[in-house]
Amino acid sequence: MPKKVSEYMTRKVITIEPQAGLREAFFLMRDEAIRHLPVTSADGALIGIISDRELRRPGWVDESPEIGHEYQLTDDLHVSDVMITDVISVHTYETLTKAVGILLEHNVGALPVLDKNGDLVGMLSAVDLLRAFKHSLDAQKYDKKKRAVAS
Repeated sequence: MPKKVSEYMTRKVITIEPQAGLREAFFLMRDEAIRHLPVTSADGALIGIISDRELRRPGWVDESPEIGHEYQLTDDLHVSDVMITDVISVHTYETLTKAVGILLEHNVGALPVLDKNGDLVGMLSAVDLLRAFKHSLDAQKYDKKKRAVAS
């Protein structure tokens, strides 16, 4: 039976609001050892996502080769200035196979996980998927040993 996203997602979701400063976001991500930070409205609705990639160098910095932008990580810029608003997500009931396909198709490192009501309930990262892959390999190895003993 295919494994579901809910079995491997990280349930502890750390979020930030759009008006928070970029420096605040950086330190939150560093202190929590995360690379993807969902952005939520005051009522908890998912409205964006920010990754360490946007903090290192937002896309608008390189919008034109003729224009040079100095970019410094300060609280003068807000999360809303660099967050991705077209959020790609998965649902708890979807399969890991589908989630892997979405990660690869969109070249992202993590996906917010929504429940059937559309509420943010987790994050599924490439690391979570590696954990699922390891469990699958361990199960195959166990089955192989079990068959060898039975023979």
